[in-house]
Amino acid sequence: MRLDRTELWLLASGVVLALGVFVLPNWLTFLLTIAFAKGLVVQGVVVQMRAGLVSFGQGLYYCIGGYTVGMGGQWLGVHDAFVLLALSMVAAAVVAMVLGLLLTRYREIFFAMLTLAFSMILYGVLAKSQSLGSTDGFNVHGITALGWTPGSSGKMFVYVLTCGIAAVAAVFLHRLSKSSVGYVCEAIRENEVRVEYLGASPRWTLYSTYVLAAAVSALGGGLTGMATGHVDPEMAYWTTSGEFVFIALLGGIGHVAAPFVAASLFSTVRTYAIQFVPHSWQMILGFVLLGIIIFLPKGLWSLFKRTRKAEARV
Repeated sequence: MRLDRTELWLLASGVVLALGVFVLPNWLTFLLTIAFAKGLVVQGVVVQMRAGLVSFGQGLYYCIGGYTVGMGGQWLGVHDAFVLLALSMVAAAVVAMVLGLLLTRYREIFFAMLTLAFSMILYGVLAKSQSLGSTDGFNVHGITALGWTPGSSGKMFVYVLTCGIAAVAAVFLHRLSKSSVGYVCEAIRENEVRVEYLGASPRWTLYSTYVLAAAVSALGGGLTGMATGHVDPEMAYWTTSGEFVFIALLGGIGHVAAPFVAASLFSTVRTYAIQFVPHSWQMILGFVLLGIIIFLPKGLWSLFKRTRKAEARV
């Protein structure tokens, strides 16, 4: 399997970022861990946006991923990070296979609102569940890796793991976007009827895309639970899902790296906004999104495209 230039660049970026654990301060590695984990969830949103669907309920699978990691340790006695992340993907994929049968029948605002509704249903169930900590949630601890216990270096391990998973996922999703499935998704976004005339099945293509997006988003939720050491129902709340859509719009769908860049910028802006204007930080984020929509309607990644075009002209 040969890797193209973009895939090599993605893997190299992941290695460089992972090696940064030796030189970056702890606060920055934690910020990047959360940003890249959320970037994986945004990848799920973007995959559906490329097919013409906007999910306002991606927090559903973000929450499933986080709670699966937490419950795996508490109820099943499983503490290996790789096994827990695999379980989170399987759990999210199973739920998506069931819900996708209904959701892929709808388009536009109906799809968006239904995804939001299911996410809020999960939030309500978790908030009322005393055994899972109700609205307080519960802690995630005791993470191991193939028999090794990170101990005090657990945060560093989760950061390196997140960088590696983000790089591999980006390569996979880039290859998917350049495959026949990726082109069919773009065609569905442009004209679904013509895709049917060509003999393809828009509904089952969207169904497989929905399940894939759920599994990738669960990865992000599981990594977030490991990094923060805590999960709670807020992971499924509508504001969390709205945050993922915000980041997707911020980065755009022009490149597979855009969600990670946008998530990093979002986390940085929010961190400093909360620090300097703790009572008005939402307004700062609103102005940022407004500026992106007005001046960069195709997202931050359009800046890179403009730079490349300018260099090509020179």
